[in-house]
Amino acid sequence: MILLENLTKSFGTVRVLKGLSLEVPDRQNTVIIGASGGGKSVTLKLIVRLLEPDGGRVLVDGVDVADMDRDELAALRGRIGYVFQFAALFDSMTVAENIRMGLAKRGYSAAEIRERIAESLEVVELRGTEDKFPAELSGGMRKRVGIARAIALKPRYILYDEPTAGLDPVTATVMDQLIIRTRDLGVTGLVVTHDMRSAFSVADRLAMLYDGAIRQVGAVSEMQASRDPIVRQFIEGRPEPIALEPAVRRSAG
Repeated sequence: MILLENLTKSFGTVRVLKGLSLEVPDRQNTVIIGASGGGKSVTLKLIVRLLEPDGGRVLVDGVDVADMDRDELAALRGRIGYVFQFAALFDSMTVAENIRMGLAKRGYSAAEIRERIAESLEVVELRGTEDKFPAELSGGMRKRVGIARAIALKPRYILYDEPTAGLDPVTATVMDQLIIRTRDLGVTGLVVTHDMRSAFSVADRLAMLYDGAIRQVGAVSEMQASRDPIVRQFIEGRPEPIALEPAVRRSAG
């Protein structure tokens, strides 16, 4: 299980996270929704220590990520797959070489590497693309290679950063199906997105990030029935300002 406790993070004078706490249960897809620039991607980077929090803790399987030494952090990253928003493939490498790199770093034999490349490309329905370069693939195919690269390591967790961003509706649906299929293989998923169609499709639990903290968490049906005006405005895509209850005035007497 991943547990985020009271995370804070600022960049200069901009406070992005202001006490974010969230539990990510095993073998489920937890989806963090919220506006662009609200700290969703920052949260993912804190989990694998690509960024350091200003305060709070990240616990993975009960261990504080901040206390890990170099070897322990490398082992952690071997258990956590990371699917970047723009796939982050190396343009000078073929599809197979992009997937092979992480496996080779972890000491797998040539035969094991070939087997895992084939298996992961089968899962994302991209067999036959091993010798292609990223420039020869569509945006959706590149993102699927990103998922293949993540699952080739057989991780316990996968973090997805805006997996459907920039995709047409059909390709986005394919991406959603892959995220669900990966969960069904026993992988715990943490997805960040502002795509509500995708969020409703893949989520076992939704968490609304607002003003640097988690405002509400629940199953899809619970969030759709929420009476919180900020949650409702976001999931319904309404642009009008929120009408909040006025503060109660204290009596001078």
